Amino acid sequence: MAEKRNYTKKTTGPTPIPANEYGKLPPQAPELEEAVLGAIMIEKDAYSLVSEILKPECFYKVSHQKIFESIMTLAMHQEPVDMHTVTEQLRKSGAIDDIGGPYYITLLTAKVSSAAHLEYHARIIVQKFLARELIRISSEIQTKAFDDKSDVDDLMQEAEGMLFEVSQRNLKKDVTQISPVIDEAIKRMQAAANKQGSSGVATGFHGLDKITSGWQKSDLIIIAARPAMGKTAFVLSMAKNMGVDYNQPVAIFSLEMSNVQLVNRLIMNVCELEGEKVKNGQLDAEEWSKLDRDIKNLIDAPIFVDDTPSLSVFELRSKARRLVREHNVQCIIIDYLQLMNASGMSFGSREQEVSIISRSLKGLAKELDIPIIALSQLNRGVEGRSGLEGKRPQLSDLRESGSIEQDADMVCFIHRPEYYHLTEDALGNSLIGIAEIIIAKHRNGATADVQLKFKNVFAKFMNKDDTDSSDNPFSSGYQVISSKMNEGGGANFYGDAPALAPTTSSNPFPGSGRNDETPF
Repeated sequence: MAEKRNYTKKTTGPTPIPANEYGKLPPQAPELEEAVLGAIMIEKDAYSLVSEILKPECFYKVSHQKIFESIMTLAMHQEPVDMHTVTEQLRKSGAIDDIGGPYYITLLTAKVSSAAHLEYHARIIVQKFLARELIRISSEIQTKAFDDKSDVDDLMQEAEGMLFEVSQRNLKKDVTQISPVIDEAIKRMQAAANKQGSSGVATGFHGLDKITSGWQKSDLIIIAARPAMGKTAFVLSMAKNMGVDYNQPVAIFSLEMSNVQLVNRLIMNVCELEGEKVKNGQLDAEEWSKLDRDIKNLIDAPIFVDDTPSLSVFELRSKARRLVREHNVQCIIIDYLQLMNASGMSFGSREQEVSIISRSLKGLAKELDIPIIALSQLNRGVEGRSGLEGKRPQLSDLRESGSIEQDADMVCFIHRPEYYHLTEDALGNSLIGIAEIIIAKHRNGATADVQLKFKNVFAKFMNKDDTDSSDNPFSSGYQVISSKMNEGGGANFYGDAPALAPTTSSNPFPGSGRNDETPF
């Protein structure tokens, strides 16, 4: 009988496991780190190519972080960067042995022959670093999420803040040769010429648009006032003009009012219905008919509202990007800045947090290339002053102003003298029902005071010629009270014209379906 053979393979030990089969390595590129450090030390100007891209923490190996820190120190003191100077700097800082001694520096320079592709390699290192940061953040959040003692709302705020910090680090933009920028400037000039001077987003307030040429792209506009001056009414009147009259998509982020309250204010504005009647529904037959007729203008208007409470700059950025991408939103309004937060970040004071918020809003305006309008509160300094001029807001009245004034391209104040029982100006003109828009800072143009009409019962701002003659003693035109250049006190914007400046009959916004005789 034939012998039965066993064909089972004999094992002489444990089966070897392929590398990375069950484990994971953090994203890293040590070979590229070595190549970048070596290239910086063999070419004179190599560091300047990556100085704005790389930071010490971008390197995975601790020894590479210390070498790059030494290179940064040498560059800061305008010392040459090469194998010998870096070795000496590491010796001074006491880190030479930590990185492997002078021999390791020699090896780094021996591994490369030129600085070719240096920037490309540096960006890969940054991408690996950002990936590691995301892993770190998600691991921290995951650990805390498993902890029953953690508050979920606080955890979400913390996650938003950490992700926002990572995203801010990655907001880098290369320099651009001036030629394409000139082309873009010419295009905007041609567009402004076609709109008869309005190069930006028209507000519908002729006097204001005359001075600003509309809200300009990438600008951060701060509109500030004391409570009860009509900040929300002003931006809603402006949003109505943009969305209904000019068909320009606009988004409103209301941190103070709900969506329904916001829309009620718009209904008051468009249909000219009293606020109390809109709230309690006590409309007579004629008013119901007026509502049915005028509401059609508002229903299809490209106006988008968001009433997320305690909105963070991180949330705003995500939502704003989507609105611009999906709905081509041309302007974003935030009501109001002090109710926002920079969640997940720690600050020594509220002023520091507001400064971060205002700086982030300016960065967002530049990134999306649209104007962002943020409402802001004023402090009580106005209340402590007396007289017609004393009650006028000033830049120093901005609440928690930290960097608001610095970051803003334009700062406007809303002032209604009637609120302080001031019914006449210095010339004896009536100030009843009059609101002044004070342009206190204008980075790219003139400052001025523009008068508008305010109807409190409808919470509505209007041009002074947007009512019938029986209700409006001003027969024509808007009024620019005074104007001066923002820097150095230049000449009066409208010369030495009298206080009441008549307008022409031409329409400053052709094709909009609106002219000077069109009522709201």
